[in-house]
Amino acid sequence: MNSTNEDSAISNIKSYYIICSLSAGFGLISIIMSMAIIIIIRRSKPRLHTVRHLLMCNTCIASIVYCIVQTINYSFLIFLPWETGDIGCQWRGYFGYMTISAATYSYLVQATSRLFFARFSTKYPWLLTFKTHYYLILIHWIAVLIIPLSSVITKDIRFRPGLLCWVPLKYTIHVAYTVFGYYFVPIASIMIIYIYIYRRIKNERKRAKSILHTVNEKRDLEVLRNIVILLFIYITGGVPTMLFLLFTMEIFYLAGIVTFTLAVTVEKICTILLDRELRQVVWNIIYSRNRVTPFENTITQTRNAANVKRV
Repeated sequence: MNSTNEDSAISNIKSYYIICSLSAGFGLISIIMSMAIIIIIRRSKPRLHTVRHLLMCNTCIASIVYCIVQTINYSFLIFLPWETGDIGCQWRGYFGYMTISAATYSYLVQATSRLFFARFSTKYPWLLTFKTHYYLILIHWIAVLIIPLSSVITKDIRFRPGLLCWVPLKYTIHVAYTVFGYYFVPIASIMIIYIYIYRRIKNERKRAKSILHTVNEKRDLEVLRNIVILLFIYITGGVPTMLFLLFTMEIFYLAGIVTFTLAVTVEKICTILLDRELRQVVWNIIYSRNRVTPFENTITQTRNAANVKRV
């Protein structure tokens, strides 16, 4: 597969207008939902002030940054076609890959936290503190800034008319690195953690430990299961792009632009639905705002207010 065939796969720049508009629309919805989740968690003291929800906010921040960066990349593609510099394209590719890895590795941070709670809670209680998890978040962002540096260190990414600033398919090793580093490593690591915790819980059941301990382990497994579900929703958005890497068909390339941000939107909806505490808080907010005051109570309150004014 050569670069000429790849460059010719996208022949009509007008196709981007509708596709990128849809993607930007889903991105805006994702940003609003992510910010809403962060605000709700921030204001719901102390119910949602937990380590788990702290890491959930970290994932929401990664999603916000991802949607913003991708929208900027679409803007360069459609509205700034005269920006043809290779260096600028390399940095757009870097930030694009960085935000993808920021989201995927944020789930790995959440899975690592569940491992701390499930395996080391008794022996190393300091691993469960907020301070430790702030360090985890710091390490997460340092790592995702380093992982995509190949985009700017090498000269593989160059400006190509009508294409986003990604690594061309002819650079097989670099493409393999992006797929492996941004997707397979976090997915495989989370699955290994999930299997380990599942087997540990299964073994603990055989030992017939206390009911409280069993409930806590079931909770760890439930939270980790939700992390796996959310990660795979996010990863599903990249399936059309993977198909494009294999077949270089325009339909897969255009679909991939939309499905990335669509997956983030679906993931935010599922974040609210799958997290029991967050779901209850959101439902209480919606219910309290939509609750209708009975008509008779309204009349009584009005009369009382009038009597107070007369007094």
